[in-house]
Amino acid sequence: MIFSLIIGIALGAVSVIFALQNVTVVTLTFFTWQFEGSLALILLLAIVMGTLISLLIVLPESVKNYFRYKRLKKVNEKLEGELKKQKELTVFAKKTPASAEEIAQINQGSIANSSSNIPPSQNASDGQASTLR
Repeated sequence: MIFSLIIGIALGAVSVIFALQNVTVVTLTFFTWQFEGSLALILLLAIVMGTLISLLIVLPESVKNYFRYKRLKKVNEKLEGELKKQKELTVFAKKTPASAEEIAQINQGSIANSSSNIPPSQNASDGQASTLR
């Protein structure tokens, strides 16, 4: 905070010195318009216009990235919740032995396919067989 204040004061001092040393009146011509003013004022206006144009160019991408970040944050929270549930189920499964009927259903693949909310095409996309889930 102090560093940015010192930098701001230094830039302000340099700007004042620049303006006091460049008081020459110049004429700016753009097509049929003519504008007369001090050199410092015209340079300041050029810097401000350049900054505004740069912001207008960067702003759409920044807004797009902001909304992408918010969407990905929600997806991440959802996946963290699912991971937590899977970890709880794993701990529960380790503590509770499976019955013979459940083992038979697992061997037939009925439990593995019905308990997964992920379509089989997405299961195979990460390089693992869909039956491992």
